[in-house]
Amino acid sequence: MRIDKFLKVSRILKRRAVANAACDGGRVSVNGRVCKPSYALKEGDIVELSLGSKKLTFKVLSLKEHAKKEEAGSMYEIIGEQ
Repeated sequence: MRIDKFLKVSRILKRRAVANAACDGGRVSVNGRVCKPSYALKEGDIVELSLGSKKLTFKVLSLKEHAKKEEAGSMYEIIGEQ
């Protein structure tokens, strides 16, 4: 699954366009490497998202094409927030 789609489906970011802009701006890294919106995300990847002064680090637990509001939180595990 693409990283931009995962960020939207998991409800970490509200819109896919915002996820695309974050990736294009170099604010999203996977396993320590800055990635493009088309990066193929895998289960077990560690994602770091920087927006403004906040930094969110999480581990991908599952990849689903569609997720209900209640299921979205189970797709990832937050490792750290700053």
